[in-house]
Amino acid sequence: MTTQTTQPATMAADRELVAAARVLLQRMGVDPADLMQDPADRPRVPTFDKYIPQVEAAVSPGTAGTYGSYWKRITAKWGPRGLLDPTATEIEQFKEEIKANAVQRRNSRGGRGTAENFIAALRCLYKHAEKDGLIKPDENPAAKTAKPRRQGSTRHALSNTQMSEINFYVGATGDDPELDTLLIRLHTESACRTGGALALRPRDLNRDQCLVYLREKEGTARWQPVSRTLMTALLEHAEQRGAAEDLDGQLLRYRNGRPITDRRYNHLWDRLGRYLPWVTTLNVSAHWIRHTTLTWVERNFSFAVAHAYAGHFDEGDNKNATLTYVKATVHDVATALSALTGEPHPLAVNAAGQ
Repeated sequence: MTTQTTQPATMAADRELVAAARVLLQRMGVDPADLMQDPADRPRVPTFDKYIPQVEAAVSPGTAGTYGSYWKRITAKWGPRGLLDPTATEIEQFKEEIKANAVQRRNSRGGRGTAENFIAALRCLYKHAEKDGLIKPDENPAAKTAKPRRQGSTRHALSNTQMSEINFYVGATGDDPELDTLLIRLHTESACRTGGALALRPRDLNRDQCLVYLREKEGTARWQPVSRTLMTALLEHAEQRGAAEDLDGQLLRYRNGRPITDRRYNHLWDRLGRYLPWVTTLNVSAHWIRHTTLTWVERNFSFAVAHAYAGHFDEGDNKNATLTYVKATVHDVATALSALTGEPHPLAVNAAGQ
């Protein structure tokens, strides 16, 4: 009788002990499963100066370009430290430091964008560390640091008068108005990003169907309709400036055959700002032309056509069932382009729907 009474009491005490141990481990932030693993089996957590070059080599050129400057600052400040050494509080302090020292431009918003990019760069780094099995998700200090809420863009569609002024001074000033005029027309018709224009190759030009193959951010790519006038100008540009000899080389070039870079855009908008003060005040760039074209398409056709015209495809598309049914085709985009330019396009849908 004594044995039967003692055994249930002992089991109850054991359960209480296990429950207390679980509560204690939870408060300590320790996963019980971790106690079953030999610490020697876990990969050694690298330092920032050792790991950042690995991540930089693994991401796309666009991502490396966006986050590279922040990774350099992280290396300069925390280089010899391990990835798990900085606390969430230290990251928050670093964020505020970067925010306070952000370069102030005409369209600056108190360094919010810089702070947001810093946290995004850090999260990218730690996400790779998670995938590599170097840290566990609950150890990620960047995930515990709030990213500044993104504010709405200040960009908007330019008026017809503003676009006319831009086109006039682009063609009337500068050391290569032929090149600059081609750039502005390309962005106006295709609503491409700067990266998409710079990535164009001679083999990306479909002469017969008047299409250009745009390769833009996050690996997206699409065939974009352009007018016969623009296609002819692009082909002549390639022939006259030596790009036609290298089908995989860069299409857009200076007169001496050297490929242009984004610095050409910087010089272009700086020059226009000297003639058009509002360009400098608003900090207008090629992306404003993208806004202008897409706004016109949305107002005159539909959101679905503007969505396709922009080359947008994101996670939200999969969650919005309506977009699955009303998705615009390249023919719809060509129809909108034809209305925009006043030129017929081989892929445009005519009044009979053909």
